[in-house]
Amino acid sequence: MNYQLLSPAKINLFLQVTGKRPDGYHELFTIMCPVGLYDTVSLTFGAENITVSCADPDVPEDETNLAFRAAAVFFQAMNKHEGVEISIDKKIPVAAGLGGGSSNAAAVLSGLNRYYKDIFSRDELMNMGLSIGADVPFFILGKPAIATGIGEKLEIYEKLNPFYIVLIYPGVKVSTADVYKNFNLRLTSNKKRVKDYPFKKCGFDAEHHLYNDLETVTMSKHPEIRAVKALLLNHGARGSLMSGSGATVFGLFSDADKARSAKQFLSQNEKWKVCLAELLV
Repeated sequence: MNYQLLSPAKINLFLQVTGKRPDGYHELFTIMCPVGLYDTVSLTFGAENITVSCADPDVPEDETNLAFRAAAVFFQAMNKHEGVEISIDKKIPVAAGLGGGSSNAAAVLSGLNRYYKDIFSRDELMNMGLSIGADVPFFILGKPAIATGIGEKLEIYEKLNPFYIVLIYPGVKVSTADVYKNFNLRLTSNKKRVKDYPFKKCGFDAEHHLYNDLETVTMSKHPEIRAVKALLLNHGARGSLMSGSGATVFGLFSDADKARSAKQFLSQNEKWKVCLAELLV
């Protein structure tokens, strides 16, 4: 038997680092939203062991792959030695701030649970996901959410308007660990602290509420991010921001024709991967 599962990307519409825990993890306040850019994860059952295959050379095919780890965690929770062949058709850029690996892991957990007749609750799956990566529970939830803690405390967020989005990955890989390490140097001097989050009551305003604490850190090493943001705004985006620790930048468009026009123009840069999608609200 074979399952094919769509595995969406995500963007961070707001990201503030609120502190650092004794274990080294950073506390966050972030709004995450799934977007209509998908990997396809195929599960083939009846195998003796867990295997992962992917044509993208940047995706590991061993136990370091988050999809592999998800299957291992699931079978461990079942207390059974089972196997599954996992194949990933990769469309989400790797190490780009879009959560592709975490999304793949969530797809594996959800697909295995469906195959084994929903033996685990969603909360149990989300706990398994957290042991794999901080974003995995969000992808199991599958809805826009405010995430706090290290990303594991989720509150569904229903005040987002549908937008068309143009995503630009400028072809530079970013180490999340390095970004957070460099952010520590400026954490105490960062004056722009948002105490009240107006979008919790009145809805999200694309022109005023987009914010990412990590953007200046990544920009300092990759100044092309600033240029990409400016181009998106010049081509009609209501707002533009880097997602996560980068390096993908997105623009939010109210008008489908403007979004398509921007995507077509910006796709002329052969070094960039440019995608048109929608917020999945």
